[in-house]
Amino acid sequence: MFYYLFSYLNRPDINFPGAGAFEYISFRAALALIVSLIITMLLGKRLIRLLHRKQVGETVRDLGLEGQKQKEGTPTMGGLIILAAIIIPTLLFAKLLNVYIILMLITTIWLGLIGFLDDYIKVFKKNKEGLHGRYKVVGQVGVGLIVGITLFWNSNVVVKEKISGSTELMGITKGTDSTAHLPVYAKEVTKSMKTTIPFVKNNEFDYASLLGFMGDKAKDWAWLVFIPIVIFIVTAVSNGANVTDGIDGLASGTSAIIGTVLGILAYVSGNTIFADYLNIMYIPDSGELVIFMAAFVGACIGFLWYNSFPAQVFMGDTGSLALGGIIAVFAIAIRKELLIPIFCGIFLVENLSVVLQVSVFKYRKKKYGVEFARANRLFLMSPLHHHYQKKGMHESKIVSRFWIIGIMLGVLAIATLKLR
Repeated sequence: MFYYLFSYLNRPDINFPGAGAFEYISFRAALALIVSLIITMLLGKRLIRLLHRKQVGETVRDLGLEGQKQKEGTPTMGGLIILAAIIIPTLLFAKLLNVYIILMLITTIWLGLIGFLDDYIKVFKKNKEGLHGRYKVVGQVGVGLIVGITLFWNSNVVVKEKISGSTELMGITKGTDSTAHLPVYAKEVTKSMKTTIPFVKNNEFDYASLLGFMGDKAKDWAWLVFIPIVIFIVTAVSNGANVTDGIDGLASGTSAIIGTVLGILAYVSGNTIFADYLNIMYIPDSGELVIFMAAFVGACIGFLWYNSFPAQVFMGDTGSLALGGIIAVFAIAIRKELLIPIFCGIFLVENLSVVLQVSVFKYRKKKYGVEFARANRLFLMSPLHHHYQKKGMHESKIVSRFWIIGIMLGVLAIATLKLR
């Protein structure tokens, strides 16, 4: 919104002082971050008081964990704070006609609504099960379809695989890091199903190669592989964030770390100079996603103010499903989805701990009986953070250590751009 206003004010015949600053992605990202933090600070207090008055409190199951019963009645559905702090700055400072921004807004609102319905049923309908699992999956599949179809067929989604020529020859607008103007002496912009893959030569993988038996038609039918992979990634990461949201500050802090990594990756992928220097795919217009991700990081950090131990509010599925979906779609949009197991390592391990716990229990129950299976669980409790709680570790220490691991994984993900 403000971008279009100040672009108008920056016309030569008007030349409003300072209007040119809005051409900079870095400037608008900084504003989005600041406004997002302000929204969480101001909205957070008011929403928490409102939730208290409406008695929208968390119903805690007795899992035998220390300090668990003290959380009874803590307001939930705080994900509304996160959603507002992401959507409002994005609407204010991003280019709203950008295809990637549109996709991210759809993802945020769509998954936020699914999570809200789940929380609403739990709180107001007094149904602990919430929204049936199949409806959550249908919603996640719907997002995956929209994202996959758009990224495959939309004419504005293109890739410039390599950049050649000097900065001057490429016609980059002086005084802006938006790289909105396409380089003149670079390779032709192409539709491509290539993505970034770590630790291999050229760091590139083409989904069409999985259909190599189709010959020249492989690129036209690559959607048969690409769309199911998109659906799987969106569902897996969204559920991973949901599972991780089990102790104070873990999901919001981890998401902020992941968001920072994705913001850096989006900036270098959407900037001709850095893409050329790092010898990576240049994705025109994807740099605009940095504004969205700055709002995302600001929302997570601002929410952490109220969600850190002892939590004053929980995000609920309203926040956790949306956070995971945003991370997944964002990574897919900038062609970094195959790096998700690295920078989303915390989500991955939390998800796997649940799957392994259930699988091993069922196997041992079938082979040795239920008593043996119960006495020899793989983890004391799943997800993994509850395992450490059962071992007597305080949740603040668990969260801090998970954050440290998350930072290390984030640094490794960025380093993979040059590890090939």
